[in-house]
Amino acid sequence: MNDLLSYEFFRNALWSTLLVGIACGLTGTYIVARRMVFISGGITHASFGGLGLAYFLGLSPLLGAATFALAAAFAIHRLSASGRLKEDSLIGLFWSAGMALGVLFIYLSPGYAPNLLSFLFGNILTVTTRQVWLSLGLCTAALLFFLLLYRPLFYVAFDREYSRSHRLPLSRLDAGVTILVVLCIVLCMKLAGIILVISYLTIPPAIAGIFYKNFKQQLVLSATISCLGSVAGLFASAALDLPSGATIVLFFLLLFAICYVARR
Repeated sequence: MNDLLSYEFFRNALWSTLLVGIACGLTGTYIVARRMVFISGGITHASFGGLGLAYFLGLSPLLGAATFALAAAFAIHRLSASGRLKEDSLIGLFWSAGMALGVLFIYLSPGYAPNLLSFLFGNILTVTTRQVWLSLGLCTAALLFFLLLYRPLFYVAFDREYSRSHRLPLSRLDAGVTILVVLCIVLCMKLAGIILVISYLTIPPAIAGIFYKNFKQQLVLSATISCLGSVAGLFASAALDLPSGATIVLFFLLLFAICYVARR
């Protein structure tokens, strides 16, 4: 362990995993309660189009991915609210369009074409100090968001009609959660990759739901599991020389199976 911590890239990956894990644990609990998992998957894959376009234009890949993900998220909400198109159809549309555009732009990028596997399945070698600071900002924003707005978020998560009848700012809350989801997805890309990043947002809340039905307890336990599981998976991947993203997700799945059997 001491040998691993002597490398700067591994320290960056460790800090980023901890900070993003807290944000994903909190945000994922709300997503699971609102049944927004499929929407989050569509946003995740749509962001790949922005990533490819940013590489093609020589811009920041994270900025391109975040821009595309935000545009896809708000487009899905706006178009589905109009009633002309069904939400699941829009998710599939943006899902496929984002992946296709990402592959196309990366293929057309001049010079060396980046390895697609590092985007699809993650690569801890690419985690920089800048991303650690971005992860700290995301973690702080998520903590403040759920601490200050816990009660309205709780109402919206479990009874949207009640929240609307009491004139809660649903559009603002939805926008805030959408931004958190997008930032979690973008900052998880280098750790778990686009294919596996949705696991960060769904498996820890699912494990927390095995033990608690209380929303506040689920938030705390989900964030804790997300941190501990991702750190354990990161060390295991380094020790066994395995892909970090896949190892972290498999560790989450193993932990889910153990907790489910133990609870039964």
